[in-house]
Amino acid sequence: MAQAVRWGILGAAKFARDQMAPAIHAAKGAELAALATGSADKAAAFQAFCPSLRLHDSYEALLADPSIDAVYIPLPNHLHVPWTEKALEAGKHVLCEKPVAMSADEIDTLINLRDATGLLAAEAYMIVHHPQWIRAREMVQTGAIGELVQVDGVFSYDNRADPGNIRNKPGTGGGGIPDIGVYTYGSARYVTGKEPLEISAHVDWENGVDTYARVTARFAGFHYDAVTSMRMFPRQEMNFHGDAGLVRLTAPFNPGIFGEARIELHQPGLSVKVERFPGVNHYVNQVENFCATVQHGADYPCPLEFSRGTQEMIDRVFAAAGPAV
Repeated sequence: MAQAVRWGILGAAKFARDQMAPAIHAAKGAELAALATGSADKAAAFQAFCPSLRLHDSYEALLADPSIDAVYIPLPNHLHVPWTEKALEAGKHVLCEKPVAMSADEIDTLINLRDATGLLAAEAYMIVHHPQWIRAREMVQTGAIGELVQVDGVFSYDNRADPGNIRNKPGTGGGGIPDIGVYTYGSARYVTGKEPLEISAHVDWENGVDTYARVTARFAGFHYDAVTSMRMFPRQEMNFHGDAGLVRLTAPFNPGIFGEARIELHQPGLSVKVERFPGVNHYVNQVENFCATVQHGADYPCPLEFSRGTQEMIDRVFAAAGPAV
């Protein structure tokens, strides 16, 4: 039996505390071993469910810890690339929050460093580890809805009451597209295996960050339409619409929080077949898949090459929208 992958976390981010640290602690093949933070109060919240957690007072100290095999990076977006590079150079495998970079070219640098070190570096793009998305891809690619004609989606929330949030700050890589466009864009690429040929975009800006974006695109064989917003009532949905049916995911990105993980397959005669996926934690799945790659060389479901494709689409959306106003 392979030794558990020993994990450290750079920073006591709320998302790490609420989601990823418990997922690492619960995942098979993983051991949550260390946390880097200068805040005793924040550390206490992690130690409440993992009393054995070792504390480091700096990110550098954690990366120098020879007992740590892999690090999870939940830092603000603009810090993802430099700390991923430092972690790889320190000999650690890396799972970094999305977006792993702020431009596609930066991911090329990470791919080169990953290959040079022989370590695993990946973006924490959890949805591809969820069985509802694996099943949706299978349905679409095996013709359950006939020929795909249209993909559309929405992901929105409202954080206008929290101006200090890093998503509302351009200096930390904020904005709705980097935060949630990765899901509406990347999920379409994942399910179809296709890349956009043409892109047009309308974006509303506020203090240098995008707060609303509508993107239309033409892929080989189908059309695409998606909305992301940080100033709308919460909503999320993805639809894959063919000439003989429709696949709809009603809680595609935050299943279990936004709603039940389920796929609706609409077919002729007003037939609706529903597949449900109760009790699945895609964060735990993500960690277990990461560990399986580190321990056994299994194929990782979300390599940096896939993340680069989504980031390239984001880059093209911003280029199509024009400069921030």
